[in-house]
Amino acid sequence: MGASTVLIALALLLVITFAGIMSRYRKCPSDKILVIYGKVGKSTDGDTRSARCIHGGASFIWPVIQSFEYMDLTPMSIEVNLTNALSKQNIRVDVPSRFTVGISIESTVMQNAAERLLGLSHVDVKELAKDILFGQLRLVIATMDIEEINSDRDKFLDNVSKNVEAELSKIGLKLINVNVTDIKDESGYIEALGKEAAAKAINDAKKSVAEKNRDGSIGEANAHRDERVSVAQANATALEGENKSKILVSQSHAARRQREAEALRLATASEKVQEAKALEEAYTAEKEAEIIRATREKATKEADVIVEAQIEKEKITIAAEAEAEKIRRHARGEADAILSKMEAEANGIYAILSKQAEGFGQIVGATNGDTDQAVQLMIADKLEKLVATQVEAIKGIKIDKVTVWDSGSGDKPATANFLSGMLKSLPPLNDVYKSAGLNLPNILNVNPINQEINKEKIVVETINESIIEDSNESVTTKE
Repeated sequence: MGASTVLIALALLLVITFAGIMSRYRKCPSDKILVIYGKVGKSTDGDTRSARCIHGGASFIWPVIQSFEYMDLTPMSIEVNLTNALSKQNIRVDVPSRFTVGISIESTVMQNAAERLLGLSHVDVKELAKDILFGQLRLVIATMDIEEINSDRDKFLDNVSKNVEAELSKIGLKLINVNVTDIKDESGYIEALGKEAAAKAINDAKKSVAEKNRDGSIGEANAHRDERVSVAQANATALEGENKSKILVSQSHAARRQREAEALRLATASEKVQEAKALEEAYTAEKEAEIIRATREKATKEADVIVEAQIEKEKITIAAEAEAEKIRRHARGEADAILSKMEAEANGIYAILSKQAEGFGQIVGATNGDTDQAVQLMIADKLEKLVATQVEAIKGIKIDKVTVWDSGSGDKPATANFLSGMLKSLPPLNDVYKSAGLNLPNILNVNPINQEINKEKIVVETINESIIEDSNESVTTKE
């Protein structure tokens, strides 16, 4: 309970403090000047200020050490009925006038108003300003003549404004307007000046009227004289003009007839000349027409020949181009066919070699990487073809008849010796392989005797097969 009470008291204290602070914040209306006095600080030159003036703003007024008041900017109209004012000519005049003044809002003048007019009412300010206006108005009148005051009102008002403005600024006021209603004097000097001016104006007007009447009469007489002279001169001029016109008419007729005759002569001669020129031009035109006709016929014939030749030339050119295009297309087709054939052959060779390489790889793989055994397997596979190739070497030999006489002496018959010698004359199988850059496997390298016997058996069998195929061939053996 005690803590909540303290919080409420603190909150209430804060609200009261805030309200007090806000109540000390003052805003200045546009038609007033806020004057803060008390401890307001120092001016820019270091002097202590007695007040600080604000127009059109706001400021915080510190409690205890500062206070404030407002000064009204409403203009004040002051009537000044100055009488018996002594002019420069020692003539007393009455100058009834009305001045409009107000508190200035310039910084220096506003500071003067705060120091001298703060707390005064409008009536007091008007009375203070009226005393200044009376004194300055008397001073201005004392420096000017009656004629200047009466005739040159702008100069009079300008002098009044300068003097009054300077004095009013000392108490913080500003002159807004000056209006002088009328100026009078006790001696009637101004009235006499008015009458003199009026009389002068009337006399000047009468004189001007008389001069104008005189000028009118003289002008009328001069006008009649000028009229008569002008009429006589006009008649004489008219008669002279008529005579000159008649002379001119006669001269014009003569000139016309002369010119007509000259024109007739020139026209006749011109007709003859034109006729001659027309005949000459006709002959010339006919001649040129004939030349043009002949030229046109020649050009037509040449054009026919040239056009036919040009057409024939274009036909030949077109045919040659067509033939060349045909040859180019044929050559391009053959080249494409050759290229396609070569590409197909290359693809076939590549496929064969790829398969052979794949087969070789499989053979080497089957021998577990032993290249000698792989070569032996490959030779054993091609052995039949190699033997067939050897047989082909002697297959074409034509043997019509073979006669062998054998005496039967010795261990070996003569026929066997003959066959053995003939077989030895054939290239051995091992030599055939060596000539091809190959070596037979060790399994085929038997001793010479067995090898020789094998060779003989193989060759004999081959010869027998050849003899059977060639029915016209026969072999006769005699013991």
